[in-house]
Amino acid sequence: MAQRYTGPLERVDACRWRIPKSYKPGMLVDGLIYADDRLIDAIRGDQSPEQVANVACLPGIVGHSLAMPDIHWGYGFCIGGVAATDPDNGGVISPGGVGYDINCGVRLIRTNITEKDAHPRIERLVDRLFATVPCGVGRRGKVKFTRKELARLMEEGSSYVVSRGHGWDSDIDATEGGGRMADARPDFVSPRAFERGADQCGTLGSGNHFMEVQVVDRVDDPKVAAALGLVEGNVTVMIHSGSRGLGYQVCEDALKDLRGVPEKYGIHLPDRQLACAPIRSDEGRRYLGAMRAAANYAWCNRQIMTHLAREVFAEVFEQPAERLGMTLLYDVAHNIAKTEPYEVDGRQKMLCVHRKGATRAFPPGHPELPQRYQATGQPVLVPGDMGRYSYVLVGRAESMSQTFGSSCHGAGRRMSRGAAIRASKGRSIRNELLARGVIARCRGRTGLEEEQPDAYKDVMQVVDVLHQAGISHRVARLRPIGVIKG
Repeated sequence: MAQRYTGPLERVDACRWRIPKSYKPGMLVDGLIYADDRLIDAIRGDQSPEQVANVACLPGIVGHSLAMPDIHWGYGFCIGGVAATDPDNGGVISPGGVGYDINCGVRLIRTNITEKDAHPRIERLVDRLFATVPCGVGRRGKVKFTRKELARLMEEGSSYVVSRGHGWDSDIDATEGGGRMADARPDFVSPRAFERGADQCGTLGSGNHFMEVQVVDRVDDPKVAAALGLVEGNVTVMIHSGSRGLGYQVCEDALKDLRGVPEKYGIHLPDRQLACAPIRSDEGRRYLGAMRAAANYAWCNRQIMTHLAREVFAEVFEQPAERLGMTLLYDVAHNIAKTEPYEVDGRQKMLCVHRKGATRAFPPGHPELPQRYQATGQPVLVPGDMGRYSYVLVGRAESMSQTFGSSCHGAGRRMSRGAAIRASKGRSIRNELLARGVIARCRGRTGLEEEQPDAYKDVMQVVDVLHQAGISHRVARLRPIGVIKG
């Protein structure tokens, strides 16, 4: 059983709880957790608030050590953690603030297909997706890359695979940052990471990764939904995956390389899992270069799976994907560190924003948004669980002043995978999902049990907190009707 957090949590308002920097030596800022009365007891149920306090000890941290309402325990940082560090003030980069699955993220494809039209074909559709999109541990992709091509892919991001026919030009505009982080350094990526990534681009993976066929179940903001192309009763496709074995290896390599580096720079940490390096050190630059390369790989991974999904839909519905209206609504990263401008003490500063299980939520008018979302704000994609709902929100101005432009990334686990398997003993999760109207296919022996709906918080409660706080604004709810998993 997880150890409960027993430290201080001071109520700030209906949506926020403070861990004062007086709680433990070395804290440079307060911790701030976004939650309401329904969520806070579950948040106390593990040591993730302690991790929020530990992150507050990182050199150069600015504002608060933040956690979104989907917070749960992770490696170094909690999942749902956000921290911005200032390179001009000794700010550090920490791989634990990005995570092992670099640029794990979510993308949403909208369609013109109605649920009524999809209903008689849904089982065949799910089966064809399961047969076409490689999923599960060790599954190889349908598209192979030489080492030279892989290096170019990690340098150029989404545009490289689109130029090879795996997508549409419009997909690039609808991907965070155009599907590319500048200053990626494939030459900083180890031979082992190259080896692991050579045949995994365009694969779903395992764990909580999925491809889900959904229906726009409810529209909360008709005007914004129309601008996003979401129509109540129409089908959508959500893809959740990341950088696969390549990103995992980049993180593993970095953690090994950073052993002893904090001591080298006189940095004292409350947790070895927060291993870090100054952003402006050789060690910091090496990790950032490799991390950006892995992030670009992840965007290519989701882009190829988008292309595969379109091919399947075209086959099953006997129409080209263009006629089915399968445009990419947006793609957001939620395990990443990015350099972004924010106001600090009345001055504009370029900060390194770690988002570990948290996603951008930029408001209307933000210069990084494509023209089509300048008026609405950035789409924020929040998957729930296989049996309930996912949400589409848009960013709001409060995110820039409160959370470094960040929002939650999902429902957040409330059970470990082991506990979820034990709780499913004697049950058929596949049949339970079917009773809810969800056809599920899974490659792994325990995948559905590990990811059963009861293993997650209610995503509606998570989304409500950030909607009430003005961080992100509810637009539409999506109900699953088919899912494939590793």
